[in-house]
Amino acid sequence: MKVIRAKSAGFCWGVERAVQVAREEAKGGMKTVYTDGPLIHNKQMMQALSQEDIREVGDYQSKKDLNLEDKVDGRESVVVVRAHGISPQRREYLKSLGLPFKDGTCPDVGIIAGKVKMHAEKGYDIVIFGDPEHPEVIGLLGYAKGQGHVISSQEEIPHLPKLGKKVAMVSQSTMFTHEFRNLSNEMARICPELVVFDTICGATKERQSDLIHLVEQGADAIVVIGGKHSANTRKLAKLASSHGRPTFHVETAEDLRDHEFTSFDVVGVTAGASTPEFIIRSVCDKLETFNSGENS
Repeated sequence: MKVIRAKSAGFCWGVERAVQVAREEAKGGMKTVYTDGPLIHNKQMMQALSQEDIREVGDYQSKKDLNLEDKVDGRESVVVVRAHGISPQRREYLKSLGLPFKDGTCPDVGIIAGKVKMHAEKGYDIVIFGDPEHPEVIGLLGYAKGQGHVISSQEEIPHLPKLGKKVAMVSQSTMFTHEFRNLSNEMARICPELVVFDTICGATKERQSDLIHLVEQGADAIVVIGGKHSANTRKLAKLASSHGRPTFHVETAEDLRDHEFTSFDVVGVTAGASTPEFIIRSVCDKLETFNSGENS
């Protein structure tokens, strides 16, 4: 079977940076690193990092109180903030734990937080396009000074509370660009002085564009690799399905079944921003062993 891989598949630079921050702090297991929730949304990578004594604590949404040791087996400990970022209130709490503190927040997410904070301080209502349960959005809301509102679809716009004259709109970094454009256009109709910031990150846009290119290259089916709870990976799978291609969202090569691919000659492969290279390579290698439709 022929396998074509998207150029952008794999770690985005924000995730790569967060992993680098944690590994530099761990020093090969010489120090214990606590991450407030999963550093990245890939359990296989988190398991690999645990071998360097990088430990996920807390919960997915960074809401639980933590009981951290300053030393584990005589090794010093440090807290690392994950790529999705946290609210200023959570940041203050983590720093109060008394351990060294390192920030692994993706700089792109930091820019969004800065825009939310600046406009909230100027009296703007803040509308965030995203998943209200996602840790990035939860973190961003913390900068909105109680004036933040989250919407995930156009149907939710009429249910927003009465907004003031000054409204600013941003997006979670991993959303669909066309959905954000449609939502911001509708919001502008309701709020004539709306200020819109396209905060969907470049890596997300590139992944979405590369996925369309896989279809144009003749992919009969699309395999999307990444955690089942990864927002950007789920978005990629949804986008592939919308282009009429059978889509398989897998976490590892173990999820692939030979009989499901017997009718395809060419399979396109992409991966979410938190998917490590070793998993992508193993999926591509296994797919290449399958018989294509023309040989079955």
